[in-house]
Amino acid sequence: MPTALALSPHLDDAAFSCGGLLAHLAQGGWRVVMATLFTGSVADPKGFALACQLDKGLSAEIDYMALRRGEDIEAAVALGIAPPVHLPFREAPHRGYGSAPELFSETRPDDGIAADLAPAIAELIAAQTPDLLLAPQAIGGHVDHVQAVRALRGLDPRPPILWWRDFPYTVREAAPREPLAALFAELPEATVTLDPDAQARKRSACAAYASQIGFQFGGAAGLDARLARENGIECFRLSGRLGAAIPGLDAG
Repeated sequence: MPTALALSPHLDDAAFSCGGLLAHLAQGGWRVVMATLFTGSVADPKGFALACQLDKGLSAEIDYMALRRGEDIEAAVALGIAPPVHLPFREAPHRGYGSAPELFSETRPDDGIAADLAPAIAELIAAQTPDLLLAPQAIGGHVDHVQAVRALRGLDPRPPILWWRDFPYTVREAAPREPLAALFAELPEATVTLDPDAQARKRSACAAYASQIGFQFGGAAGLDARLARENGIECFRLSGRLGAAIPGLDAG
């Protein structure tokens, strides 16, 4: 049984960006694991980190990341994949990024998280022995996405990787930031057109992240409208050579 491992920076990125393919692979007999890098709980958050919780209507007493890890488990069930893996690294607001604009600016000189992520990702790959990795292109420019790409690219050898286009940043602006575009420009494009079941599973998985839907989309109707703009297609760049066939994937 081939294995696919999706490396999600945050608790929703993989489902939002390639959830349809994950569901499609699982339906096709693959073992599919969704691993999220930045899921560590932080006791008594302060400043901007606390504001990121309060602005979603959650009290300061709630363990925000524990809540989100629970949503991630529900999303995996909706996709029909294996139970998710949660790595303990802290999100950018807990690493000195003090405002929303800073999350989408250059990485801080003192943010050495990529060096910590790399061995953890290598250990995860060794444990899961995937035939295929899925990972972000960091479209939108969120610093956690950028650092995840840097950590993964520093590993060698690696399985083939389908680098996803980060949703919903891809449909928020006509020309979203792509700080790492040069890394992917020469890689062949690959697309998968989702069947109705995969689309439905992806939508259910996205909706499982209830704490994020209002903030990201303005509600369930906004989620549906943004997903509709993708036209049931997920787009990737491919590095390496696929060793196992993926029905429905059109790789140029």
